[in-house]
Amino acid sequence: MTRVMQFNSPFLLGFDALERMLERAAKASDGYPPYNVEQLPTAEGEALRITLAVAGFSREELSVTVEENQLVIRGRQLEEEERTYLHRGIAARQFQRSFVLADGIEVKGARLENGLLMIDLEKPEPARTLCTIEIAEDEPATPARRVTRDAARSPATE
Repeated sequence: MTRVMQFNSPFLLGFDALERMLERAAKASDGYPPYNVEQLPTAEGEALRITLAVAGFSREELSVTVEENQLVIRGRQLEEEERTYLHRGIAARQFQRSFVLADGIEVKGARLENGLLMIDLEKPEPARTLCTIEIAEDEPATPARRVTRDAARSPATE
């Protein structure tokens, strides 16, 4: 099978991991359970909350894990064998919902409240980096020097 590349421009080098991430996100398009993603107010950085509607699931039947920059929520209800149903409209359904996390996003916690599973995420403000490449005359190129500057200071003040 031929793989269609999204990033086939010669100017986009080394984006294979991003392409794989987009493929994973496209495959995770099941509609159950329904969810919201909301942006929360924060002083610095970015804060998000993912809320999943998981009515009927207990804390023991849910798991929240981070696997290779991917947030994975799984739910599995246990069958109660001693019950006899005349009509069963509420099925014991298992699910797996995945969210691809950007670099630097941290899971701060999760809580189950009134049938809603809320997962709080945070992305702190990254440090700004400036990389200076020295130009050599006739000798092989030397490795780049990496200079880290505080985001509050401007380059003009140094």
